[in-house]
Amino acid sequence: MDNALISFLVVLVLSPVFWLQGKYVRFVTTKLPEPTGKRVGRQGKGEVRTLLITGDSAAAGVGVAYQQHALSGQLVDELAQQLEVNWCLEAKNGDNSFDLLKRLQKITAFEVNYAVISIGVNDVTQQTTSQQWLENIEKIIVLLQNKFHTQHILFTKLPPVHAFPALPNPLRWWLGERAKKLNQLLQIKIAKYPAVEFVDIPFEFNLNMMAVDGFHPGSAAYKIWGKDMASRIMIIEQAAKTVA
Repeated sequence: MDNALISFLVVLVLSPVFWLQGKYVRFVTTKLPEPTGKRVGRQGKGEVRTLLITGDSAAAGVGVAYQQHALSGQLVDELAQQLEVNWCLEAKNGDNSFDLLKRLQKITAFEVNYAVISIGVNDVTQQTTSQQWLENIEKIIVLLQNKFHTQHILFTKLPPVHAFPALPNPLRWWLGERAKKLNQLLQIKIAKYPAVEFVDIPFEFNLNMMAVDGFHPGSAAYKIWGKDMASRIMIIEQAAKTVA
């Protein structure tokens, strides 16, 4: 009996447990709002770069009270030390990859140097199929490149769902396995596109990194995320100057 069949049978047997645990988690988990603060702005001095931050609740900054302490604020603050950043946040709590695609289709086009994307956790919890995930990711990339003329697209690795304290086992295990699978598929899909990257943020996962709901990043995680993503963007900037 191969591993795929074993996994299918395990999930089939445990599906009633997953359903009950899912309802329980939704009932007891603290519902956090999106943070207040600016979602568009211009900051810094230097060469002008346009930044689009987009995706799900983590991109939107859920887990902190103010955008200043979320991904947008942390990332822009870091980049603004060396660049003039014309930035925009287009993200919504609860969005999956299909929702993100529809959101990007609706907004007015503008030239984008860097698109930073956080997406996938809701695809895990909402059971987006592997095939649909791949199709949505491809359409998002093509749309960003064709409609927004995006020069660089940076996808953030899905977080370690298998370690989320808000989730009980075996639900935590199952969703964690799905997150790992979507990460693998994401890496494979984007490998064929130039100037599209998979960014693995190198922070140690612990409770101090989490928001009070045990599901979203806290301010410490957003700070590391913003700093590391800014470092990656500046590496791209330096590489472009070297080639020039």
